[in-house]
Amino acid sequence: MTGAQIVQLVVFLLLFLAVAVLGFMASRWRRADDLEHLDEWGLGGRKFGSWVTWFLLGGDLYTAYTFVAIPALLFSSGALGFYAVPYTIIAFPLVMLPLLRLWSVSRVHGYVTPADFVRGRYDSPLLALAIAVTGIVATMPYIALQLAGLEAVLRTIGLNGSGFWGHAPLFVAFVVLAAYTYQSGLRAPALIAVVKDVLIYIVILVAIIYLPIKLGGFGAIIDAGAAKLAQPSPATGQASGSTLLTANNQLQYATLALGSALALFLYPHSITGVLSSSSRATIRRNMTALPAYSFLLALLALLGYVAIAAGTKPIVNGSTGRPDSNTIVPALFAGQFPSWFAGVAFAAIGVGALVPAAIMSIAAANLWTRNIYKEFLRRDATPKDEARQAKLASLVVKVGAVLFIVVVDPQFSVDLQLIGGVIILQTLPAVAIALYTRWFHRWALFAGWAVGLIWGMIMLYGIPNPVNGKQHFGGSALALGKLDLFGWTPFDGSKVQIYVGAVALIGNLVVAALVTLVLRATGTREGADHTRGEDYHATRVPESTTPEAVSST
Repeated sequence: MTGAQIVQLVVFLLLFLAVAVLGFMASRWRRADDLEHLDEWGLGGRKFGSWVTWFLLGGDLYTAYTFVAIPALLFSSGALGFYAVPYTIIAFPLVMLPLLRLWSVSRVHGYVTPADFVRGRYDSPLLALAIAVTGIVATMPYIALQLAGLEAVLRTIGLNGSGFWGHAPLFVAFVVLAAYTYQSGLRAPALIAVVKDVLIYIVILVAIIYLPIKLGGFGAIIDAGAAKLAQPSPATGQASGSTLLTANNQLQYATLALGSALALFLYPHSITGVLSSSSRATIRRNMTALPAYSFLLALLALLGYVAIAAGTKPIVNGSTGRPDSNTIVPALFAGQFPSWFAGVAFAAIGVGALVPAAIMSIAAANLWTRNIYKEFLRRDATPKDEARQAKLASLVVKVGAVLFIVVVDPQFSVDLQLIGGVIILQTLPAVAIALYTRWFHRWALFAGWAVGLIWGMIMLYGIPNPVNGKQHFGGSALALGKLDLFGWTPFDGSKVQIYVGAVALIGNLVVAALVTLVLRATGTREGADHTRGEDYHATRVPESTTPEAVSST
């Protein structure tokens, strides 16, 4: 470890410890009468106002992995990496009205998870279980990716050992995370998110002003990026990327951006952040203000080209012996800034990993507790039992995520996150469309969900990646010429690419519609709807209404 790395490590540790203390103190913030209740531990008492919700959702959606992966994608592939900017811009106006309806009906009925809503809407424990399991499975690799972002920072500082104990600093960080999440619940990431955002804004604004001045301006930076991306890849013999989209990847760019926008608020941790807000007005204000993060993201993405212009090289992973592209941004800061400022930047990324990881583990724990434990294992669980079970489940989720990052190659984690986006999108008909209509039959929704998942996995399995030599699960871009419908290839020979999640969702909706028509024709029982029309517009819980436990519906 060099002298510069020691300074970076000291600054990183000081800020990290300050944040950890804040996490433990959070249990006293807006102190609840009893934290042994899932509403208090898992949703912060549903009392967060506009500012806290803004920081919480910002910390939830713009993660450490976003900060390292999006610039890394521009560094390796070029313009395609910008898909994250339009999708985070269109997401908020697209989802505002559905989220208002979900907040209202959840407040009236005491729903804690999206699967709770599905249970009450369709009177189907099995469909709710499918939604819950989908949410947990999609969330696990997402948490692991936060660890990948944190490890990229630790690796840059010099903590880049090999083997099991090479991950020891990561273990320590997540023991601290697990401890204060267990004690403080959602209040901890809500409070820490404020610190994280202040650090991130300072670091990005300084970088985006200072680095272009140092490197000759954005014109020279973009030119350097275009020249490097135009060089042929040793693996394919073709250009490794471009600063402009090509005719073959424009459709993929558009469908990936739209699919990601639709999926963004289907993830359990996003809905946890929304349900913790105090009112519909709070959600409206946040859907208006959150695009400010997209401005930050656009500036951040440009650091991929800045790293090319600065001649930054990815650091070799001590465990795999291969260059880790996730280290591009940390290595850029280490090479271009004084050590103390690089330490501040590393702390910003590290804290940016802890906030979403905490919220995701809480969201997954809520799903387990409400839709599996209470529904199928202990129907008479008290609120105190639920809170205790959720705390334990959040620990299990974190341990699973740590093991995930130790056992699985980080590059494979990236692929699994892409898979997670495809599978969470298949819950859209049962969660988002159901907020407006109950036209689909519950068994048809289950059939559509199953077909979307299976077909999506088959398509992902068939996508190779010549760059890293993988034959399967090499990304989420499907060449239309490879689209096979029971032996019929409608776009045979086409090299135009499309996002797999969008194709699978279309299949999901077609199957759900056809099966609904068949079940209606045969008179199959549809189950009761435990929600009412006025529930979707409620601004507060009517005094005459007692929030009901979902399992009792």
